[in-house]
Amino acid sequence: MSLFGKKPELGPSPIEGKELLLADLDGVVYRGAKQIDFAVDALTRASTRMRLGYITNNAARTDATVAEQLASFGLTLEPNDVVTSPQAAAKLLAQTVPAGSTVMVVGGEGLTYELERAGFRVTRSADDSPAAVVQGFAPEVGWADLAEASFALQINTAPDGSELPWIATNTDWTFPLERGTAPGNGTLVSAVHIAVGRLPVFAGKPQTPIFETAFDRFATRNALMIGDRLDTDIQGARAAGIESALVLTGIDRPKQLLAAVEPQRPNYILRDLRDLDQPYPATKVGRDQAVTVGNAKVRLDAHHVVVVNEGDDRLNLLRAGCEAIWRSGLAIYGLQVPEILYDDVF
Repeated sequence: MSLFGKKPELGPSPIEGKELLLADLDGVVYRGAKQIDFAVDALTRASTRMRLGYITNNAARTDATVAEQLASFGLTLEPNDVVTSPQAAAKLLAQTVPAGSTVMVVGGEGLTYELERAGFRVTRSADDSPAAVVQGFAPEVGWADLAEASFALQINTAPDGSELPWIATNTDWTFPLERGTAPGNGTLVSAVHIAVGRLPVFAGKPQTPIFETAFDRFATRNALMIGDRLDTDIQGARAAGIESALVLTGIDRPKQLLAAVEPQRPNYILRDLRDLDQPYPATKVGRDQAVTVGNAKVRLDAHHVVVVNEGDDRLNLLRAGCEAIWRSGLAIYGLQVPEILYDDVF
């Protein structure tokens, strides 16, 4: 029997009952220098109901520079409302090496500013016997910088003779710009990793130091994380013990959502930030394990994903498809998925 015409059952909005909204930036609020449609108005509305913090893995810029860009879009904020991966890296470094230590930096102003503000001396040379290497993204980072970091990690050791501490701001493989998707810090870290044969400790999403920095600053853990990446924003939120929402304005698309592994599954899937304060459609599971969201219904028949009803909203169809696949416990590569579920119309 068709479900068309029935009124969808709605639940609370994603931000209902939350004290803090943590918003990623690239792919959520802006893409390069251009703001994303509806983001500013939606965040402005949210700020009347809760604290609003901006949390970014981008290590190239200072919190003040980021705040200036957001203010130019019409948002009201202070630099202290911006939580960056360099801030988390500086906090992590302070727990790792003595205050005032010399550290070798691969990165730009966003990273050097936070390290110097925390009292560390910055060098760009492996020959200065640094106490640690700290790596973050900046557009000007090149082969010579990556090679110098590799040399520092190979020729220097910690005072106790152990491996030299290596902290990276984040693992993002890519980030969205106006012209397209560009390589991120994860690609640069990988180059050093291949040269030295080990991995750094990460401060940014999906690791928890950046979230702990935010919780301390805003004095609450009752938060919702809104992001565009499953492997950083969503996985990080889950690791930090808070709810998350994936917005379809950035990197990850329907294909990635349908295939998301358990640690990367969001609580909410949003078309854009206008959905933040709107009632969220309830998910209902039938006796046959068919999943209904709004007027869309999806079930599994062995290894076949079956669209029982397309419904009148492709987003609800995607939500139902995700839930049906996720509940099955089956890997996406073992399923036959109809194209309508992963067709990117958003």
